[in-house]
Amino acid sequence: MGTTYYTNPVVFLINTLFGLYILALMLRFLFQWMDADYYNPVSQFLVNITQPPLKLLRRLIPSIGRIDSASIVLIIGLQMLAGAAIFFSNGVSVSVAGLFIWALTELIGLLINVFLFSIIIRALISWINPDSYNPAVSLLYNLTEPLLGLGRKIIPPLSGMDLSPLLVIIGLQMLKMLVLPPLEQMMLLLS
Repeated sequence: MGTTYYTNPVVFLINTLFGLYILALMLRFLFQWMDADYYNPVSQFLVNITQPPLKLLRRLIPSIGRIDSASIVLIIGLQMLAGAAIFFSNGVSVSVAGLFIWALTELIGLLINVFLFSIIIRALISWINPDSYNPAVSLLYNLTEPLLGLGRKIIPPLSGMDLSPLLVIIGLQMLKMLVLPPLEQMMLLLS
């Protein structure tokens, strides 16, 4: 049994635990930024699990306008900590600058994926049961509507068929292909 026998489960565990908490922080930030319903049960769940560290950080890091700076700092810090643990468990040394670029790359990829999956789920829900109220669905609509609204300005609904999800998904995939590889190359240069 090689070192990867133990390393792979450790990396999986680090990715899962840190990834879920970072996702919760990112969703809280996005819902807050999009003015989603604060009293929605899903929003309240996210607030409750992310409040302790944010409460401490907000004492040191003030918000800048509508941007919750403490959330951004915590998200980046946790992603860098996860990256350091992953690289260390694999026996790879990375500079702080390289680790920062790696964290930024991972977070941008996560942000794009959040929007991609949210739009796909929203499209599926609209086909299955478009008129039901559900707290999670209302948050999904709050999250995706700004992007889909832009898509509808470019391609208005044709014969009752809304093609904006398709346009936005293509745009997000293109963004992913154009932004992430240069960041990954920069990380390799800084390592």
